[in-house]
Amino acid sequence: MSTMRIPQEDRPRERAWRLGVQALSDAELLALLLRTGQPGRAVTLLAQDVLETYGGLLGVAQCSLHELADKTGVGRVKAITLAAAFELGRRILEREQQEGFAIHNAADVAAYMRPRLRLLQHEEFHVLLLDTKHRVVAGSCVSQGTLNTAPAHPREVFRDAVRRAAAAVVLVHNHPSGDPSPSVDDQRTTRRLVEAGRILGIDVLDHVILGDPTYYSCREHDPW
Repeated sequence: MSTMRIPQEDRPRERAWRLGVQALSDAELLALLLRTGQPGRAVTLLAQDVLETYGGLLGVAQCSLHELADKTGVGRVKAITLAAAFELGRRILEREQQEGFAIHNAADVAAYMRPRLRLLQHEEFHVLLLDTKHRVVAGSCVSQGTLNTAPAHPREVFRDAVRRAAAAVVLVHNHPSGDPSPSVDDQRTTRRLVEAGRILGIDVLDHVILGDPTYYSCREHDPW
C-alpha cells in the first residue's frame, strides 16, 4: 500500500499534529524521520521493517551509519537523519547530568555515564574530574578503541586533572559485550593509573566498568 492510499488523517504527520508526537507509535515516529517510503510501499511499512530488522528502537540506535544506509529503502541521507535524531536524544540525557553532580559511589558513576556509553559498539575510556566535595568539575574521553579495548595512558588521563587542579578523579570505561567483568589488561591499567595518581597527588576514587545493565567497581572488589 502506498503512502497516498493511507487516509490523510491517519498519516503520521497529520496524527502528530492532531494528537501530539507522544501519541505516535515507534514506527510512526520513525516514519516521520524517514519521510518517504519506496515505490508502492508506505513509509510506515518501511519504518516497521527497519524496527523488525534491528530489533526495535534500541537496536536501530546502536546501528552505525553504514549499517543503516545499507538497509533497502533507507540509504545515506535517511541514515544520517536517523543517527542525528538518536544522537540528539543521547545528548539530552547527557545534559541532565550537569557539572556539579556529586559522586558518592560506583552507582552514581554508572548513572552519570550510562547515557553517554551504553549504546556504543566500541570501548571508550573516560575520566571524571572531581573537586574536594567529589562534585563533577568536568569529564572527557581520553581514549577510543575497538570492541574490546581502549588503551589509556597516564599522560592523557591526568592531563586535564593537573591543569584544572582536580582533587580526585574517577575512571570509567564501557564493555560493549555487556559483561562488565574486568580483563587482565583492565586490572593492570587500574593499578598503573592508581599509582600514577599517587605520584601526582590526585586520588583515583574508582575505576568503574559499565556493562548493560550492570557495572563493576574496581575499588569495591580490590580496594587500594
